[in-house]
Amino acid sequence: MTTEEPAPAPVNRTAITLTVMLAAIMTMLDSTIANVALPHMAGTMSASADQINWVLTSYIIAAAIMTPVTGWFAGRLGVKRMFLVAITGFTVASALCGAAQNLGEIVAFRVLQGMFGAGMMPLSQSVMLDTYPLKERGQAMAIWGMGVTVGPILGPVIGGWLTDDFSWRWVFFINLPIGAVCLAGVAAFLPPNRPTHNRPLEWTGFLLLAVALAAFQLMLDRGQQNDWFTSGETVAEGVVAVCALWMFVVHTMTKRPSFLPTALLGDRNFVTATLVNFSLGVLVFPVMAILPPMLETLLGYPVLTTGLVTAPRGLGSIASMFIVGRIINRVDPRILIISGLGVFAISFRAMSHFSLLMDWGAVATTGFVQGLGTGMVFTPVTVLAFGTLRPDLRPDATGFFALLRAVGNSAGISLMQTAYTRLVQTVHSRLIGGLSAENPITRAPDLAAPLSLSTQSGLIALNEEATRQASMVAYIDLYHLLFLVALGIMPLILFLRPIGMASVSAPAATEH
Repeated sequence: MTTEEPAPAPVNRTAITLTVMLAAIMTMLDSTIANVALPHMAGTMSASADQINWVLTSYIIAAAIMTPVTGWFAGRLGVKRMFLVAITGFTVASALCGAAQNLGEIVAFRVLQGMFGAGMMPLSQSVMLDTYPLKERGQAMAIWGMGVTVGPILGPVIGGWLTDDFSWRWVFFINLPIGAVCLAGVAAFLPPNRPTHNRPLEWTGFLLLAVALAAFQLMLDRGQQNDWFTSGETVAEGVVAVCALWMFVVHTMTKRPSFLPTALLGDRNFVTATLVNFSLGVLVFPVMAILPPMLETLLGYPVLTTGLVTAPRGLGSIASMFIVGRIINRVDPRILIISGLGVFAISFRAMSHFSLLMDWGAVATTGFVQGLGTGMVFTPVTVLAFGTLRPDLRPDATGFFALLRAVGNSAGISLMQTAYTRLVQTVHSRLIGGLSAENPITRAPDLAAPLSLSTQSGLIALNEEATRQASMVAYIDLYHLLFLVALGIMPLILFLRPIGMASVSAPAATEH
């Protein structure tokens, strides 16, 4: 049983698909393309490493705050008009970022970029869901997912090339021609649609959620630097986040109409798929954050080489999404999701056997396998999440669906980075603790030059080698942890129901 009739086929369906995919790719590309340029920005802006990180943090916080309000804007303005506003604002903000002359300017312009860019992902997904009927939606989500997955992978490659051969400013200027094409495509091909409501924004709920998200994101971004809850700042941010979230939940359950449409909470598949989506954010995307530093610092890969070696992950995603899009109507989506999680587990298990002596083939192979798992998981989860929702709920639903994945991404990355730092310290102390004159392995030929306990330079070399070994052990332990997380997510899939089996109750008149 479904909640809607199949959507009519738009005249320019192919053009619409290409346009919204390009918008999604541009947004996802910008989430990682600036990372490799941070040291160059710091030099230009005379900023410290801590200060320049606000270039990333400001974008993330602004996007997190504005993502859940995308649905309200889309309903008030219409999806097409909202899309045009988002693309225009994102493109202009990108130009301003590229032209910034000091740290304050670029942080302010990144806030604008995050505010306008927040809506582009859920809007592009909503357009795809509206453009294709239910029986073709699996293939449509597979196509859309290719752009979402490949964008962050290509980001460091393109960012490194632009920064090395041109300037860090081109990391932002590259959005201008892409944004112009997207703007023209949306204006020409997206069918006009009327606003679905004229209700005012429920400011109390929005502000409570915004405060909770901002405090939580600040806690994640600055927690490791502040040694987490030994810092008064981090404790304050955590308390504010918890209190604001609790007040938001209470307000949502007692206020009608509420900022979060309560009809969404009555759809079992949407709620369960959103939780799975959050868990996948914790599982999948941290790898993309911790793998490049491992390759560059421990194995000595240049930035461009790192991008090329990790590119097979995108190829695997494209291959699996293409296949899944064709078979999803003939296979129980839950089987695909569990199989994909199994593929993830196999890949993470293989990564837990990485070593300092391995070649690039091991990285490329495990990345390709992870890409296969990505298509097997994300496409059916998305189809199950939105398959039973009313069309008028879709803009709000896509916004919260994207928000929960983004929160999962941030939480997963912060947890992985914290665990990595603690593991390195623990393993390093154990390795150093075993180095003494009484230990036979500290003598020649087991301990060869330049390593030595008897000279200052030898001690420095020993400490550097111990740090290198401890870092690799820490990465291996993290990959093993992700292997266990992949197995732990599997029971959640049992709470999902195929669309044909889901029963849909009539929504209450007071819900929107």
